[in-house]
Amino acid sequence: MGNASPILLMVLLFGAMYFFMIRPENKKRKAAEQMRNSLAVGDVITTIGGIVGTVCAVKENTIVIETGADRVRVEFTKWAVSSKGTEAAPAK
Repeated sequence: MGNASPILLMVLLFGAMYFFMIRPENKKRKAAEQMRNSLAVGDVITTIGGIVGTVCAVKENTIVIETGADRVRVEFTKWAVSSKGTEAAPAK
C-alpha cells in the first residue's frame, strides 16, 4: 500500500489539473470557434488587434468588415475575430 500512495497522488493531481485548467480552456476554444463560424452580415465584431467594424461579407475562411464613417472595407481571416457584438444600427 505504501507504493500506491505516490501513484494515487499523481492521478489526483492530473485529474485536478484537467478539471481546473484543460477542460475550461477547451470549452472556451470551442465557443470562440462556434462564434466565428456563426458570423453573419451586419454583425459588429472586434478583431484581436482592436479594430471594430460591421461585417459586410462572409467567405469560407475570411470576412470583410466596414470600419468608421468613411466606410473603409478590410478583409480579415476568421481567426482574427476576438468578439462579436450586437447587430449594427442603421447608418444615419
